[in-house]
Amino acid sequence: MMLGGRTSEQWIAQYATSHQHPVNRLCHTLGIPLIVMSIAWFAIAWAASLPLWMPVTLFVIGWALQFVGHAFEGKAPEFFHDWRYLFVGLRWWVAKMRGRA
Repeated sequence: MMLGGRTSEQWIAQYATSHQHPVNRLCHTLGIPLIVMSIAWFAIAWAASLPLWMPVTLFVIGWALQFVGHAFEGKAPEFFHDWRYLFVGLRWWVAKMRGRA
């Protein structure tokens, strides 16, 4: 599948170049699923009129981990250069969990 003239694999490969430091990789391995879970939880909590503090807290922690990781990496997050990398992070995480990143 081509996205902006690049395949999914090319997007992930570029993303991986900014995620080489072991601490950054760990922070993203933990932070990305926290962000994804928090968004789903927020939607459910919103629809069910439940308290929103927990999904919001997890969202903030997930993003804090991303920025802490990039401080160790010494590189800005890829999405600072191209917003589409906000969606590549999850694909990188899936590839990493499958042993492909």
